[in-house]
Amino acid sequence: MYPPELVQPMREELTSIGFEEIINSADVESAIQKEGTALVVVNSVCGCAAANARPGAKMSLENDKKPSRLITVFAGVDKEATNTARGFMAPFPPSSPSMALFKNGELVHMLERHHIEGRPAELIAENLKDAFNEHC
Repeated sequence: MYPPELVQPMREELTSIGFEEIINSADVESAIQKEGTALVVVNSVCGCAAANARPGAKMSLENDKKPSRLITVFAGVDKEATNTARGFMAPFPPSSPSMALFKNGELVHMLERHHIEGRPAELIAENLKDAFNEHC
């Protein structure tokens, strides 16, 4: 577990742009299974989350079509919520950071760490925008 003061700025990078941070299983289940679309970002303290994932998520919202809900869980901090979110992402193995788009509770698009690490935030944003345009 990381100290709260260490991860707070990383949390705020997403919550300040409209992501709801979820810290327990029941709220994760409810948010994902609601009608509509939900983008779930598994946040992380790693460098690729800072350089690629969070900026890519932010840029993806500069699009006409967007998910109904923006949700984030923090790997290495909110274990219960993260494990529940990852359960919905099966058959993809756990990775962080990662991003998943759900429609009416069904996983319709997934970005694993290997899709994020080493790729520019702009490319991640375009990938997400394509998914939003198709599913939102």
